[in-house]
Amino acid sequence: AVMADTEPAKGDGVEETTKEENEEEEEEEVAADGGEAAGGKKKRRKKKKAPKEGEEGSGEATKVSEEKPDGEEGEEGEEDGDDGGDGADGAKKKKKRQKKKKGGAGPVGAGEPTQPEAAGKAHPKQTFPEPTVPIRKLYPKEDFPAGEIQLHPIDGDTRMKNAEARTRDKIASTELTELRLAAEVHRQVRTYVHSWIRPGLKMIDITNRLEAKLEQLIEKNGLSAGQAFPTGCSLNYVAAHWTPNSGDNTVLQWDDVCKIDFGTQINGRIIDCAWTVAFNPVYDPLKEAVQAATDTGIREAGIDVRLCDIGAAIQETMEAHEIELNGKVYPIKSVRNLNGHSIGSYLIHAGKSVPIVKNGDNTKMEEGELFAIETFGSTGKGYVRENLECSHYMIRKDADTNAALRNPKGKQLLHFIMKNFNTLAFCRKWLDQLGENKHLLGLKSLVEAGIVEPYPPLVDTRGSFVAQYEHTILLRPTCKEVLSRGPDY
Repeated sequence: AVMADTEPAKGDGVEETTKEENEEEEEEEVAADGGEAAGGKKKRRKKKKAPKEGEEGSGEATKVSEEKPDGEEGEEGEEDGDDGGDGADGAKKKKKRQKKKKGGAGPVGAGEPTQPEAAGKAHPKQTFPEPTVPIRKLYPKEDFPAGEIQLHPIDGDTRMKNAEARTRDKIASTELTELRLAAEVHRQVRTYVHSWIRPGLKMIDITNRLEAKLEQLIEKNGLSAGQAFPTGCSLNYVAAHWTPNSGDNTVLQWDDVCKIDFGTQINGRIIDCAWTVAFNPVYDPLKEAVQAATDTGIREAGIDVRLCDIGAAIQETMEAHEIELNGKVYPIKSVRNLNGHSIGSYLIHAGKSVPIVKNGDNTKMEEGELFAIETFGSTGKGYVRENLECSHYMIRKDADTNAALRNPKGKQLLHFIMKNFNTLAFCRKWLDQLGENKHLLGLKSLVEAGIVEPYPPLVDTRGSFVAQYEHTILLRPTCKEVLSRGPDY
């Protein structure tokens, strides 16, 4: 189900009252007499207490899931018998309204963070504005919020109703539960970041604060639960793969266009999700273009869809936009050598690339695959190259980690990396924080031996601006689920 962001609605004729708190509404039917038509009825409704703040009213449910929890409908009961009492003066029939269960706060990004449905007195609620309760404790039954559900573009209705597909859906329930947990951590962490990020903060302080909160909410536990890759916070013409190294004093400015890109993982199930922060509203058209392009890519993706068709649709959406900066109008271009990608277990790039421009790749998406749909829009050339000091590294998935290394520091560092990150990406700052603060020579030897792959920052032309939006989707047998979707984007 699509996440909703609604306020509890009051029904017609409902007034506030100071009478008993739990007064139940009754409907009375009074047989008509006198000049009224035979069998006609009048309804008289007693006052009921208006819903308190934080309780569900009679309006739509605010939730992030596929199905309503039990007992949420709260529909007014039908009257017993329709015409059986006609002709009996003063005959009364009564039907009590079913009480509604109290619900939690609205979804993340809409104020307070997501709360578990019908949490009960024994279950903690998330603190606000700073979340401090680990997500597992909010959902002891592991009924983590679902993402946005969309039909597959090809045979979507058929797949949703197919019994065999529904059975296959249930078989993959463990994977889905872990992905939803990782996604809920991402939503609550980024909501927390929204609440305090501002110009004047050092980029290294922003990333450290974000990462500390992620570790708290996910209950970091070695390779079983934690961050999936370093926090990208690339600025302006830098499109991706930049995070501050130790000692970097770069400060976020009012006129910066900053891409916040971080991942969460549970047992290797990765959520990869990003958005763009820009305080100056002059950059809103750039952000809107890229967000629309990402949504187009999500809509077009699905089982049996060709990758080239997704890229063509993304490019058409992106390049229908333009932006005016300092009196000059710039077309917004898709960055043609950046792509979305499939995601594997403990692998952020699993092999398939989702283009953001039209190309000739006829490879099709398949059932069960996990994809990061991400788009980049630029006011520059729309083409990036490697530049600046490297901060991101990753063990090559085909590397021989048992190869002989001449440098003893390289051997020691390789053992450390395998223990703490394995095939997950890492950054130099993390090595420093974990005590490996003299790692440069060892890291260089691992790169030269072809065991570790460096990922330098990717930049467009200096003076240009690049924005990014990204979501993780799962191609379930019955539908596709936008796991990382939230009310913020």
